[in-house]
Amino acid sequence: MVKQSISLDEAIAKLSDIWAPLNEEQQNFLKEHLTIQSFKKNESIYSEGELPNQLLCLLQGKVKIFKNGAGGRNQIIRVIKPVEYFGYRAAFAGQSFLTAAAAFEYSIVGMIPMSIITKLVCENHQLAWFFIRQLSIDLGIADERTVNLTQKHIRGRLAEAILFLKDNYGVEEDGCTLSIYLSREDMANLSNMTTANAIRTLSNFSSEKIIAIDGRKIKIIDEATLERISKFG
Repeated sequence: MVKQSISLDEAIAKLSDIWAPLNEEQQNFLKEHLTIQSFKKNESIYSEGELPNQLLCLLQGKVKIFKNGAGGRNQIIRVIKPVEYFGYRAAFAGQSFLTAAAAFEYSIVGMIPMSIITKLVCENHQLAWFFIRQLSIDLGIADERTVNLTQKHIRGRLAEAILFLKDNYGVEEDGCTLSIYLSREDMANLSNMTTANAIRTLSNFSSEKIIAIDGRKIKIIDEATLERISKFG
């Protein structure tokens, strides 16, 4: 059963990456300004063009980061899993949000004002290093995704997307079924293709016994072949 709420102390335990480097005074300061908010499935967390004012940390659930594209079609840039931080790059850059974020499913997010984070970063070099490292990791992932989405053919992009979801969200107890159930539209948006192409390619993968499909559930049957298609597609 999905837990519908998280206490402040439970949230702090999950925020160990930014909590541990702080001294007691800084920890108390952060705790005073930490808030927790829940989001329903498909509910917007922030929108493109808004001014960022909070550091966001996903405590429970699944979140997509996406950009509005031509013709009303969105491109999913990143997927967020617990416990990952997001929404802060634009604030550090002094920009409005270049992307939007929404909940894939019921999600709980911890929020800390960026003014508080900025103050703590200026006081604590370990915390500053943490954010430098996270931004560097995110940039590397973004670079790799850009290459994958622009140079691979349709089959390669979809295979890469399935493996991307497996790496980020894992699988169910059977060890094969992705633990996230995406709509065909979201799968298409993640793979940089039309919904029709995503449906057709998923059907082809199923016919070739590479995956099995049950509604929105995707079960990986032949991961080696999926990896080969992703690599050379």
